[in-house]
Amino acid sequence: MDTSREDFGIAIRSAFLAKGSKQKFSLFALIVLSIVFLSVETIEKKPLKYFRAFVKDVIYRGALIVSAPSKSINNFSDFIKQHVNLYDDYSKLKVENNELKNKISETNFLELENNQLRKLIEEQASSTSNLTSARVMLDKQSPYLNSFIINIGSNKNIKNGMAVLDGKNFIGRIVDVNFFSSRVLLISDLNSKIPIITEPSANHAILSGHGGNKPTLEYLPENHNIQDGDKVYTSGKEGLFSPGVPIGEVKVENDLVTVLPFSDLRQITFINIDLDSAETDKNK
Repeated sequence: MDTSREDFGIAIRSAFLAKGSKQKFSLFALIVLSIVFLSVETIEKKPLKYFRAFVKDVIYRGALIVSAPSKSINNFSDFIKQHVNLYDDYSKLKVENNELKNKISETNFLELENNQLRKLIEEQASSTSNLTSARVMLDKQSPYLNSFIINIGSNKNIKNGMAVLDGKNFIGRIVDVNFFSSRVLLISDLNSKIPIITEPSANHAILSGHGGNKPTLEYLPENHNIQDGDKVYTSGKEGLFSPGVPIGEVKVENDLVTVLPFSDLRQITFINIDLDSAETDKNK
């Protein structure tokens, strides 16, 4: 009998721990059943034994049902906390990953700039021309107009018509000079017209910009023998620029002769300016 009362007490305490307002009725029902159980427990008649067993089963199962929501809520709360912690960890890792990517990008950019500067210095050291270097400040690109602004002007004796180089390659000319800045007109610009010569076919022509990546060759001789892969250089005609400065390579496309520049005109950061080249530009 004592064992039964202890079991009964355990069941009641288990149910009582579930304090939710929605469980009051279930708890009340268990208490009523418990009172009934205590009333009949001292009676040893056989039918009552079966009844006591039935009542105990009801009490135990009722206690389990009453306490289950509380346990479920606790388990669910733990589940939510774990996922919140996982999300916080993920967010921190994401931030750290982005910071690392930014550092890598900055390192790559600085390495690229250093390589371009090193190339610029080497070209100046090996060149017989009087060169000065500048940095691109502002890129002014549109479907037909291709130019950029550099960070030196008349303060460094820059003049209109001077040749602009990327390493050894001709990419454009100075067209507008301010005191601390100048504008460079690229060979791809609609207004750019440069006298050239091809090698080995030795054809003279005008390199004409159209706003795209590949300017075209105009005024070629009717019987020209120009072919894919021919190299294009400045001709030095009309006193514009030094002769023999490399520009690009010929591409023949459906009778249209275009030139693919040796330099990527969209990726210019530093340039050289030939101070000995023409000071005026008749084609401006």
